[in-house]
Amino acid sequence: MFIIKKRFKEPNILKPIRFNEELLERMMKLKEKYGVSFNSIVLQCCEYALDNFKEKSGET
Repeated sequence: MFIIKKRFKEPNILKPIRFNEELLERMMKLKEKYGVSFNSIVLQCCEYALDNFKEKSGET
C-alpha cells in the first residue's frame, strides 16, 4: 500500500522531467492534501513503483 510520508530523503541530483496535464494535476492534489513538496510526491511515487515492480515472465 502506498503511504505518503511527511519526511522523505531529499535528493541532490537535478533531472528535468515532463508530465502530462492529468498526471500533474493528480500529483498537485496529493501535494496540497498531505502538505508535502511536489518533489517529495514524485520521489515517493517512483520509489514505490520501483519497489513493487514485477517483470512479466520471459522478459528481460
